[in-house]
Amino acid sequence: MPVTIRPVALDDREAWQRLFADYATFYKLTLAPETADAVWGWIHDPQNPFWADLAITPDGVAVGLVQYQLMHRSLGGSMTCYLSDLYVAPEARGHGAGRAMIEHVRSFARGRGLPGVRWLTAEGNAPARALYDTFAPRTEFVLYSIAP
Repeated sequence: MPVTIRPVALDDREAWQRLFADYATFYKLTLAPETADAVWGWIHDPQNPFWADLAITPDGVAVGLVQYQLMHRSLGGSMTCYLSDLYVAPEARGHGAGRAMIEHVRSFARGRGLPGVRWLTAEGNAPARALYDTFAPRTEFVLYSIAP
């Protein structure tokens, strides 16, 4: 199924929020209204280096969401692109939407002269990892997350 990748517009709130909530549910989280409001604000704040795009089918249905931002990479002495969220609705998986969104973010990074795109996924997310492995082998880094 071919998709078009385009920026989230102000009138996309319902479609964006549905996909973002489904993404949270996939990771066994509940999307709090204040979280959705904060992220929606980041997307539409021109001073915030945070972007969100939708994968849209030819019949106008949003089936995917990708969100990304700039991140300092101190050992490289540059900024890099961090792909923070990637989600494809179950009914659209396996048809190229995920690949199209990753390629879209790669194009964004190339267009800004960034050296790369990075992202994380869950160890057990085998279907997504099968796609990601077609781009590059996984790194050896391990993520830690603690409360302040």
